[in-house]
Amino acid sequence: MQAQMLAPAAVLVVWSLVMLFWMAGTRFPAMKAAAGNLANARPGGRGQDLEGVVPDKVNWKAHNYAHLMEQPTIFYPTVIILAIMGASAIDVLFAWIYVALRIVHSVWQATVNKVSVRFLFFVLSTIALIVLALRAVWATLFFDPGALPV
Repeated sequence: MQAQMLAPAAVLVVWSLVMLFWMAGTRFPAMKAAAGNLANARPGGRGQDLEGVVPDKVNWKAHNYAHLMEQPTIFYPTVIILAIMGASAIDVLFAWIYVALRIVHSVWQATVNKVSVRFLFFVLSTIALIVLALRAVWATLFFDPGALPV
């Protein structure tokens, strides 16, 4: 069950890269169009400096990419812990639920970005992550090596 538990994490890694390229594909043309506004940009600027310079809809992809670098950093070790400890089918299911909701959240934020709906996707994915985290704690705190087959 280890490979099945790691598959959702691998898919979320690939999805994060998709968002990176989507962000770059929209941001670079917008930056070119805003070249006059960027001519006096200070050295060492950051992505946040593009707020108000390029259209909000362009920045939405960057906002989502940043989100994919935040909460999923909890998801990845949780999945690894469960894979090492012996994931169950319910663990795999909740991992896929988390990934599916994060992908839906990404697409919504990058295109429509109505916050009330986006927040619902976030809350539901967080609930799935909480379940996984609690199962990882349970699997490690109450592990019984004597129960392993000899």
